[in-house]
Amino acid sequence: MQHDEFIGQVQARAHLNSRGAAEAGTRATLETLAERIPAPMAEKLAAQLPTELGEHLRRVELAPDEPVTGVRMDRHEFFDRVARRARTDPPKAVHEARTVVELLEEATQGALTERIRQSLDEELASVLFSGSTGTAGT
Repeated sequence: MQHDEFIGQVQARAHLNSRGAAEAGTRATLETLAERIPAPMAEKLAAQLPTELGEHLRRVELAPDEPVTGVRMDRHEFFDRVARRARTDPPKAVHEARTVVELLEEATQGALTERIRQSLDEELASVLFSGSTGTAGT
C-alpha cells in the first residue's frame, strides 16, 4: 500500500473531513506506538511501510537516561498522547488510532502486527486492534 492510498483510507474510514486530519492522526498514532513498543519492533514495522509513514515510527528521539521505547502506558495515556499530537479530542483519537492500526494490519505482514498486539497490555490491545468499525471506546 502506498502512502497516498494509506492516508486516503484513513480519511475515508475514520470519516475525517480533510487529508491533513488523516495525516495528523496517522502521524500521532505511529509516533505514540513507537514510544510504546520496543524499538526493534518499531523498526521492523517502519521497514514494511512507505518511507513517509515509516519515518513517524523512527522519529522518537532517544534521551540519555530515559527510555523512550517500550514505555508502559495504559490505554487512557496512550490515547491522550495520540489526541495531543493530533490536536483532537480523545474519542476521535481512539477512532483514528484504531483506523490506522487496522490499515497497518492490511499493509504489513500479519505476524508482525500480532507480535505488536502481544507486546501491549490486553486492555490497550483490545481497543487499539478493534478496527475502524469496532465498538470498543475509551
